[in-house]
This record gives sequence, C-alpha cells and structure tokens, in this order.
Amino acid sequence: MSIVFIARNKEIGNSYRHILPDNQENVLVIESSLNQAIPDVQRLEEQGAEVFVARGGSAMFLRQAGIKSPIVEIHLTSSDIVQALEEAKSICHFEDPFIAVVAYENMIKNLFDFLPFLNVRLSFHTFNSEEEAPSVIRTAIAQGAQIILGGAITVKIAGEFGFPAVLMRSGESAIRTAYEEAQRIVYARRLEATRSSELKAMLEYAHEGIIAVNSKDWITVFNPAAETVTGVQASEALGRPAQEKVPFLHFEEILKSGIEDIGQITDCGQSKVMMNRIPVRVQGQIVGAIATFQNITRIQSMEARIRKEIYSQGHVAKFSFQDILGRSPALQETIETAKSYAEVDSTVLIHGETGAGKELFAQGIHRHSIRRSGQPFVAINCAALPETLLESELFGYVEGAFTGARRQGKPGLFELAHHGTIFLDEVSEIPLSLQGRLLRVLQEREVVRLGHDRVIPVDVRVLCATNRQMEKLVEEGKFRNDLYWRLNVLSLNVPPLRERQGDIRFLIESFLQGLTQEVAGFSNFTKEALDFLTIYPWPGNVRELKNFCERLTVGSREKIWDESFVRRLLDQAGTLPVAPKFSRDERIKNALAKSGGKIDQAAKILGVHRSTLWRRLKRTDKEQKVP
Repeated sequence: MSIVFIARNKEIGNSYRHILPDNQENVLVIESSLNQAIPDVQRLEEQGAEVFVARGGSAMFLRQAGIKSPIVEIHLTSSDIVQALEEAKSICHFEDPFIAVVAYENMIKNLFDFLPFLNVRLSFHTFNSEEEAPSVIRTAIAQGAQIILGGAITVKIAGEFGFPAVLMRSGESAIRTAYEEAQRIVYARRLEATRSSELKAMLEYAHEGIIAVNSKDWITVFNPAAETVTGVQASEALGRPAQEKVPFLHFEEILKSGIEDIGQITDCGQSKVMMNRIPVRVQGQIVGAIATFQNITRIQSMEARIRKEIYSQGHVAKFSFQDILGRSPALQETIETAKSYAEVDSTVLIHGETGAGKELFAQGIHRHSIRRSGQPFVAINCAALPETLLESELFGYVEGAFTGARRQGKPGLFELAHHGTIFLDEVSEIPLSLQGRLLRVLQEREVVRLGHDRVIPVDVRVLCATNRQMEKLVEEGKFRNDLYWRLNVLSLNVPPLRERQGDIRFLIESFLQGLTQEVAGFSNFTKEALDFLTIYPWPGNVRELKNFCERLTVGSREKIWDESFVRRLLDQAGTLPVAPKFSRDERIKNALAKSGGKIDQAAKILGVHRSTLWRRLKRTDKEQKVP
C-alpha cells in the first residue's frame, strides 16, 4: 500500500471505495476521527505508506500536525456544491431557503467566487478547528439560516443541535483527480529516491574524489574518496567554506569566472592530484561548482594495469623507430618518410623483401602516431590462414555462424583494433573473394560479423605490407584494382640489406652484443670474412643476418672467424648462393650500374659517404694506371 485515503466516517469511506479502481493493492481506505488520525498515519508511514489523501478538516489537521508525508486534499467541485444545494432545497420546507455554508476554510475557499452566481440566498461561515465549529454553527443559525451545508463535523454538530444539515459530498471527479495526483506524487518520489540512491552509490563507490559547493563556496558534497585523498573527514567538511577545508581546489575561481577547468595537476598536501572543476548553472545562473580529482600515483597505477592488460592480449606495438638498427642514408631516409606518414591517418602500403623489417616500420608508424597512447596495434599475416578462417578472424562472427563457432561469438580484428591500428601483413595474399569485404570496410569504416546483419562502426588506421609486385598482381587479375588504390594511398619502400651494405657490420656487432656477453666479439672476424659478409646479398635480409649471428654464438669453438668458416655457417642454413667472391671494386661497379653512374645514389647503395666513394674511385683509377 502506497496511497491512503482517510475518511471521517463510514459513509465517506464507502464513497471512496466505490469510486476508486478495484484490485488496487497500492490503495487503502480507512475511517478515522481527527483524534485518531495522527497515530493511524504514523503507523501507516512505518508500514510504507507514501501519500495520504483527505478532505477539508482532516487534510488541514494532518498538515498542522507536521506529518512528513505528502498530503493530497480532495477539493469540492462546483458540481458537488450544486448537488448539495439541490438536496438542501428538496428537504427544506421553505420556498426560497436561506442556506448557511459552514465548513473548514480550506474546504470552501475555492468556491467563494462561484457560489454568488447560483441565485441562492447564502451565507458563509468558516472555522479552523473542531472546537470552533459549535459556536460558528450557532452564529449561522442566529443570523437566520434555515438549513446548513458542510462537512462531516458540521453535519454531526448540527444534528446534535437538532438543526437540518446536508453533507457536501466529494463527487467522483474530485476523488479521481485527487487519486491521480497522489499517483503522480508516488511516481515522482520513487523516481527521486532511485536517483538519490544511484547518486549516493556513485559518490560512495567512485574512485575519484568528488566535492561540490554552493554559490557561497560552502561544501555540500564530500564523498569517501575525497576523504581518502585530502585526509579531511566529510563530517568536518560539510557546511564549511571550501577555502578553509580544501583550498587547493580554488572553487572561488570557478564561481567567479564560470569557466570549466579540466585536467589540471595541483598539489594536495604531500601528494599531487589531477582535477577537473566545472560550474553548476540553473537557468543561466551559477549556483555552485563541482570538482573531481584523483591522486596522480593512482592514475599511474591504473595506466600500468591497462598497459599490462593490452600486452597480455598481444595487441600492442612493442617497437618504435629507435629499434630499427642502421645508419645508412637509405635507411634513415626511409625512417624519416615513415615518421611523416605517422603524422597523418592515411592508409600505408609498405613494400619490402622478406626479412627487411616491414612490421618494424608498421609498429614504428603506430608508436609515432596520435593513436599510440594506450590504443591497440593488431597484426595478422594474411598468408598464414585459410580463406574461411581469415574471414572470421578479420570480421568476427556471431553464435552459430558456422560449425565450431564459439557460443558467444567473437569480435574480429578490426573491432579489436578500434581507435588503434591494424597491420595486414602479406596483404597481397588475401583471396579475391574476401577483397570485396575488405574494400567495403576501408570505404565505410564499418564491419559486419559473419552470421549477422548488424553494422558495427570502427575507427581504425590500416597499414599493409607486401613483398610482391602489386601492380603485376592487378594486371593478372589476382588483386582488385580498386582495393589496390585504397591500400596504396601512401607508399613506403623498405630497402633490402644488400642496398645498405654500410649497415651490415653495425648490425653484426649489435646482434652479437645483444645475444651474449660470453662469446668472442666483433674483433674475431678476419678482414676477408667481413668483406665477404658485406658483399653477400642476404636474400633473407636482416632476419637472415640475425639468424647467422645466433648460429655464431651456438657451439662455436673457432677463435678466429675467417671467410671459410663464415661460408660454412651460411651453407649450413642452405642460403649460400653459388657466387664468386666479390671484390671491393666489383661492389663499386655494381653500385654505379644500379645508380646509372650517379655518385650520390651509388654511395647510398654502398652505405658510405660520397667523399669516401670518390677517394676509392681515385685510388682504383691510380692502381689501374700502374704498369
């Protein structure tokens, strides 16, 4: 029961029951005298009653008694008065009776402007307590009243005087109106209670300190997290000036300027906090301000946990441009180009041979971009999975999409890369049947899981890599022309190791130092061995060179690493080509041939400075002139 109707007698109570909806478990009708009304209401409040409905004196009496629950008053309508007047005329023996309306003031005050138009001789007499009623009734009779209209108290006392009286009954319209108002109040109170509970829960369990002040800078909200951060108890802070208890928040600035202040770092005692401060406005007027704040150490701890979670899922870029080893001009120029690509959000197609470090560049672009901060880097080798599995991995699926699908479905890699970067390695190997779906994702920035029709928006930067000639694949009909141009917005060519020979010695030294401290170092190579490694074509590029260095560190008993030993190691890997021993002059000749005779480009290929190449050319020229 949430709504209680209070009637002064059984007749009024039955009229309520007759009009109110049947089977309403939330409504109760009780008959109660004024003396008994207060304890009845208090008892029902304890049992869960939320709104009380009464008329006339009962409503006024409950308000005066200080009942906390809302009181809805049943007001008499004009039709209720007309009906009572007609009844009075019918029982009165006078042709034009003089009628006295005697009631509580609140019961008839809304009818004062209406009654004079009824063409009936009337007088009005009001009282404010049951004790006043007898004398007021006597006054009405003394002034010539021939019949009296009033509420239950008036009719009861007039009857005791032996004087005719008619009860002004509340009609169906008035009762229903009061019931509907009571329902609205119950709904509003429950909604307010729900919101209050939600707000209380948010304040109590929020990890951020939350403090609110009114327009005078007095604290009105102080949650437990604020107690923890500031060391001030809420009981000491509430109702006190913020400048006194939490001066570091400077609420007076926000109350004066009305400008929000977000993400500021400030001192709070012995610690630093990051705070947000915003003004609170009602109808354009600043009525207060709210501050939220967190201890910097907590923010750092949370960031560490987030990063750990991302790393545990494997969707993170572990390498940056600083991890790309090499000093050759060709490599440095490629890195600078990649850095400029990182500053925009366009799709990049990375060309490079196997083992050249294409994924290193992809990770470097992600780490150098605006998407680096806590956002995922998701990589997939498109050649490593069969067509059906590749489709489900890229786009995801829902429950029952295919045999063996997870019961709850699975998000695709594009979804996992939301707000981050997806790297499609060996993109040239995507089957034609899937290229259309990939094109649509790139165009619409939306994915649809297998077995479903719901569109999922994604915000993803796409990086691709290939070791094949894409233009040739397009000509052969093995790769869609429209998809190729979607992928090849920006093009990055990673130079093979043979075109940056100046990096080879540096890479060998770096790899050997990184692999172990126990094995003999770079000085163990003979000059001939180093010369051979420098001119060796390295078809597997940096990956092959690193593998070679690992083989050097495993079971090597040689104290001197000469050319024959190096050749044997390469031959064990099955990568040593049948090739002559290239001299320095032959390498210079090959570089000049590749560059079309341009000294600058040839120097880049050899990984040496332009002046160094000139000196070598002059020395070679002199040697050739000696007989």
